[in-house]
Amino acid sequence: MTEIQSTASTPRAAADPTAAMPPGLELTGIVKTFPGVRALSDVNLTVLAGEVHALVGENGAGKSTLMAVASGALAPDAGAVRIAGAPLSAASPDEARRLGLAIVRQDPALLPDLTVAENMAIGAGRTTRGGLRAAPTWAQRALDPWQMGIDARARIADLSVEQRFIVEIAKALVLKPKVLILDEPTEHLNKDEVNRLFQRVRELAAAGTAVVYISHRIPEVKEIADRLTVLRDGQVRGVFSADAVTETQIVELVVGRALGTVFPAKGSATGAVREEERLVVSGLTGRHFHDVSLTVKAGEIVGLAGVQGNGQEHLIRALAGLEPASGRVEIAGRQVTTGSSPAAAAAGTVYVPSDRHGEGVFLPLTVGENVVMKTLRDVSSAGFVQDRRIAEVSKEQIGRRLIKTPSWRTPVSSLSGGNQQKVVLARTLLAGPKVLLAEEPTQGVDAGARVDIYQILRAAADNGAAVVMLSSDGIELEGLCDRVFIMSRGRVIAELEGDQVTEAEIAHAALTSTVIRDRGTDRSTRSGRIRSWLRGDYAPAAVLALVIALLGLIIGSQNPAYFSTFNLGNILFTASILVLVGAAQQTVVMGSGIDLSVGPMMSFLVVIASFFVIRDGNIGLGIALMVLAAIAVGLLNGVLTTRFDVSPVVVTLAVALALQGTLFTLRSTPGGAFATEVTRHVMKRVGGFVPVAAIFAVVAALLLEWLLRRSRWGVELRAVGSRSDAAQRLGIDVGRTRRRSYLLTSLLVLPASVVLISQIGIGDGRPGLSFTLSSVTVVVLAGASIFGGRGSYVGILAAAVLVAQILGAPTFLGLSGAWSYLLPGIITVGAAVLYAQLRGARRA
Repeated sequence: MTEIQSTASTPRAAADPTAAMPPGLELTGIVKTFPGVRALSDVNLTVLAGEVHALVGENGAGKSTLMAVASGALAPDAGAVRIAGAPLSAASPDEARRLGLAIVRQDPALLPDLTVAENMAIGAGRTTRGGLRAAPTWAQRALDPWQMGIDARARIADLSVEQRFIVEIAKALVLKPKVLILDEPTEHLNKDEVNRLFQRVRELAAAGTAVVYISHRIPEVKEIADRLTVLRDGQVRGVFSADAVTETQIVELVVGRALGTVFPAKGSATGAVREEERLVVSGLTGRHFHDVSLTVKAGEIVGLAGVQGNGQEHLIRALAGLEPASGRVEIAGRQVTTGSSPAAAAAGTVYVPSDRHGEGVFLPLTVGENVVMKTLRDVSSAGFVQDRRIAEVSKEQIGRRLIKTPSWRTPVSSLSGGNQQKVVLARTLLAGPKVLLAEEPTQGVDAGARVDIYQILRAAADNGAAVVMLSSDGIELEGLCDRVFIMSRGRVIAELEGDQVTEAEIAHAALTSTVIRDRGTDRSTRSGRIRSWLRGDYAPAAVLALVIALLGLIIGSQNPAYFSTFNLGNILFTASILVLVGAAQQTVVMGSGIDLSVGPMMSFLVVIASFFVIRDGNIGLGIALMVLAAIAVGLLNGVLTTRFDVSPVVVTLAVALALQGTLFTLRSTPGGAFATEVTRHVMKRVGGFVPVAAIFAVVAALLLEWLLRRSRWGVELRAVGSRSDAAQRLGIDVGRTRRRSYLLTSLLVLPASVVLISQIGIGDGRPGLSFTLSSVTVVVLAGASIFGGRGSYVGILAAAVLVAQILGAPTFLGLSGAWSYLLPGIITVGAAVLYAQLRGARRA
């Protein structure tokens, strides 16, 4: 098709006021190259203030890359960006936001371990103490108009995919931007939510905001846009008035060719559907669906449809064994255990998830490795994977499935969404599925790739698979499915087949249902709140407090001396060291790091003190040297892990070994008795049994907890640990945040070493070495995520007391010293399993 010439360079209405409006966003001569790929070639784009300007193109055309440049998340190789007339001088999301740009990303820049309010506060740049305190109130006001039932205090990880996208949209809108970029904003929204979004977009445009609207849904583009720019292969192919082109012309401009038949012939029309009932479901009931019965024949594509939130998403996941359910499921005549994904897979079920990044592709791996992941036996010999076989298989699939990639060795993360989906489907077909479950298989995929995916699904059915497809696109269901089951309030309310399978009939059946949801399938609000609390950061502290009380009662019943003021004081004194080293370790773990040098650092500081903090010694100089040494170690760990991108395990292990060698060189044997005027103050007890050191540790932990929840430092630390790439896109300096965490860790080890000095009384480097393991034990018991982003210093307090209690328990119970190691290990493993179960529960 010959490219259409634009009939207007201004928005569609000739008298539209935007004709006289200045540019809101200007991109000039943008060039961006990645290894092996030229993503953008001399791209120019001008979006006027007050207009909605659509940017359309296939996956991989360069749309998201161009918007990453516009938003400051990516530096161009050449070209310039101007926002509301001001130049974007550096690739900085913070600067772009200050100039008035907000972006809603196709992959939301949300931090799963933070609350909705905290995410919105970071996105809006309101991370001061007052801004964080007020965030739940103003965030809730921004969310309520969307009618999605989102609690601003809920954690992002506990929200559905649809709710997360609404949070991303609301986060952008609270900025009242001069330029708003919407990158595939409707992929997870139903019709009502799309209408609310479009109403808000029109209001913003009327107020003078320049809106960039990126979408593969051409009808939406026609409905909302004034003008559109077509991007193909990293180049602008034309700028058009939305009124001047038809939907078909837009699609042909996007793909660069005239499209033939969009949908392949149905199996019911070609005779591909066999008599064999490959999938039989009887009385299947789960938390969000009830008494579902259906059959799917070999060679048949069956659709699941209904208004979002009526159980179809949970049903298809239950069929894949990913959600618990009761009832009967048979595949090829064989009953399959419900609620077990390994059992479903062994029976021949393959699931294609809607969350491509989270559940579909393995982002660190190559295209070839992703393609063969379900068929590793076929590319292995004697248990060893052969590159030659991977290359053969993956190259054949790349050609057959029309996957656009420079090479089979290319990281799958560098591919467009549509090509990533083709990789998932290629892997699926290689497995030779008996049952193929596809959840929103064309979500976020361009028109050309959609046609390819339809062919792939039809090919799977023609090869004998029973295909079940969940889609929110009625036209897609009409064109592809032999039959469609409509769900409402957790039940199948209609079955459409033959000529009944039309978009109109599907919508009519879904919208006119009068079925009442079974109350037994829903959790009560009270139950939901309890589950939410149990998954929270403070639940571990409550559990540990209960364990401490029970253990104390058991030990005290066996030996009353356990409750003596002397013993309680000793427990608190020991706990004070554990609180400080645990808090130190948690600080770096919170930012998704680890510090294996904690114990050797304590010992090193003790040895330094043994030369100066002694009778007639220069105590002030000794303390100063300890401070300088702690700062030096913290900076060394932080710089090596961030500036040189070395694994924190490698860095801190090397530093630990260096410190250990140095301290034993300085003092090969214990020596240097510490000054009693120092140790006496540290060992002092208030009220006869509460050590001053314990009071200091408690105050320090509570202050850290307050800072973690209420300060910009704390929110940014949790953000980096929760999801560093999203934190980077939100303008947080990830490297600086992590360096600060290592520095603070070292500064917390300093007072712990002072308490240890008072306990051992002499310069001995050996006692401190074991505190690395102790610090990790305390962190795990406290319920912190070892991957970062989640934890509580209140939990550190409880965990430290429990560990101190356990260390002294064998003496009072008459057990051998071995139990001092066995008990912490048993309780730590038990706690880790319990916390994993509580937090691993899928959100209802």
